[in-house]
Amino acid sequence: MCDTLYVRHEGVGWFAKNSDRESDEPQALVWRGAVAGDAAARVRCTYIDVPQLPQRHGVLLSQPSWIWGGEIGVNAQGVAIGNEAVFSKLVDKKGQSLLGMDLLRLGLERAATAREALDIITELLQAHGQGGPAGYRDKGFRYDNSFLIADAHEAWVLETAGRLWAAKRVQAWAISNCYSLGEDFDLSSPGLQDAARKLGLWDGKAPFHFGKAFDTRLYAWVGGAHRRRALNAEALACGLVPSWQALTARLRDHGQHGDDFARHDNRQVCLHAASFWRPSQTTASLIARLEVGRPVQVAATGTSAPCLSLFEPLPVGAERPSSSLVLAPDTPVSASAWAAWEPVHQRALFDADFRQRLRAERDALEAQWWSALERGEAVDGSWAQQAADWRARWQAQARVGDWQGRGLLGRWWRQAAAREAAASAQRFV
Repeated sequence: MCDTLYVRHEGVGWFAKNSDRESDEPQALVWRGAVAGDAAARVRCTYIDVPQLPQRHGVLLSQPSWIWGGEIGVNAQGVAIGNEAVFSKLVDKKGQSLLGMDLLRLGLERAATAREALDIITELLQAHGQGGPAGYRDKGFRYDNSFLIADAHEAWVLETAGRLWAAKRVQAWAISNCYSLGEDFDLSSPGLQDAARKLGLWDGKAPFHFGKAFDTRLYAWVGGAHRRRALNAEALACGLVPSWQALTARLRDHGQHGDDFARHDNRQVCLHAASFWRPSQTTASLIARLEVGRPVQVAATGTSAPCLSLFEPLPVGAERPSSSLVLAPDTPVSASAWAAWEPVHQRALFDADFRQRLRAERDALEAQWWSALERGEAVDGSWAQQAADWRARWQAQARVGDWQGRGLLGRWWRQAAAREAAASAQRFV
């Protein structure tokens, strides 16, 4: 489960995504540098090999520990991509091919523009298909994918069903774990409507509607996808003026239930796991500002729960950002900021005083950074140190005093903590 939005305002594109995965699945920001000449003919993705390209762009990738691809990413050329699980009638229930996260990474490594990324992803989709177990522990969890792809000039929504797809160029859009494209799209896979008719998914008489033809609806309903998408779409329709502060607020939105985490119901943009019916948790968040003539600007959490995390500004250029939030490839999970932050995240769920103090200090630090960025200042190396010091201070405080999560919510997170300990040896691939 995930939520992604894009809005273009006064010539600047703003992109934001929450990545929702299983609650104990580590995810971290990983920097993969540009490659000028690779002799390898093929590259191994999560499940299959595909032809490799000798030259690739540097990529900042938010990557689940066991997956080759990523949930969110930005490359050094200023292309940003987020993907979403969608549950189509054509999901491959047995085979293994490219995961949507693999397609995302391949698009970022190979594309210099949003349109080029769209073309690369759709070509790979039609050549190799998509599918395979996509859950960390739940290996029966399979899905197709939608994507929001943006650069400084434009943005595209790409939605897929098996090897079929449709895409629309947009100025403001929100996607979640349900289809958002209907009768109006700008590009599509060859023979899309004929294929839908042959599969018995369209009668050939009513206007062709991509979502109605392929959506299965049940997963989207259980996951609250339509409501989560509506929350972001309504904000855009009401004239959301994008800024760092406005978009962090959108990604932290809990709706009417606020911090009453036990009452959450999968219909919050900032998602908190708590039960069999709520297994997903927002495990990473990223915002990108895309402007012509300027390097892409990024702020990311690299940790679970944006409502309890710090959005750290990060430069994206030729070199790995000098931040403890960003890992080199093949780094152990135990060394990630994600793993170090989990005790803070889990205490803050249950200790209201701890949570209030954490947020007050975080909001003051973020406000300093947002003001500096709005004045046109570049990300300073001291900011990474401030962020590292802030995280370390709260990690130390999380170990002080007695606290215990109670009720079903507390039981869920104690079980999650035990699972995390058992998985601590995994690496980011």
